[in-house]
Amino acid sequence: MEVLNDILGYKNRKIFQDDRYFSFSLDSIMLANFVNIRLRDKRILDLGTGNGVIPLILSLRTDKKIIGVELQEKLAHLAKKSITYNELEDQIEIVNINMKDYITNDNVNSFDVITCNPPYFKVNDKNVINMGLEKAIARHEVEITLSDIFCISKKLLNNNGTLAIVHRSDRLLEILDLYRQNGIEPKRMQFVYENPDRDSTLVLIEGTKNGKPGLKVESPIILYDKNGNKSDEYETILMEVRK
Repeated sequence: MEVLNDILGYKNRKIFQDDRYFSFSLDSIMLANFVNIRLRDKRILDLGTGNGVIPLILSLRTDKKIIGVELQEKLAHLAKKSITYNELEDQIEIVNINMKDYITNDNVNSFDVITCNPPYFKVNDKNVINMGLEKAIARHEVEITLSDIFCISKKLLNNNGTLAIVHRSDRLLEILDLYRQNGIEPKRMQFVYENPDRDSTLVLIEGTKNGKPGLKVESPIILYDKNGNKSDEYETILMEVRK
């Protein structure tokens, strides 16, 4: 059933969701907050946009053009409804297409920033796909692989454009290899921890196409303290998005 919610309580952005499909998570919120948006950046692309949460949040940070590409028709429909509801049709466009097919002469080398919260799990992992197809596509590399995403981003980014992703920390070496194999130099990285006593579960990474070597590892995000209370970092994420 479709419902209209605040984005983590942000009253200035509403989003349509449907519990039959994969809903946005804090991962996407963190990515939308992490990625650098420079004054010169004019075109932004969110690959696998789902119900459009990243474009909706980025629209609080910039007035430049944002395009979200989403394969699943029903998720794209939800994203479009949210954009209309928030009166952002002039800034945000949702394209219902396989991101592999978005590589056209008009789009090659045309984006300044690309964001992506991709499927985290390989299909041949021990993880069992025991969910509906729609949720499986969002969580597992059923339709798109991590390698595909980097190849696509390489073609769509302009020179010195940036690619920012959020992914599982246990795939970090693979991710860094893919950045460099595709001519996108990793420049910033930030680890995410659920609490101080646990290993990192997620990592945020940003790279520059044809950028110079030099990786900055930023202070980690620790979401909860030992008592399960939201950390200062968690609250900062919410405050930054509100600005």
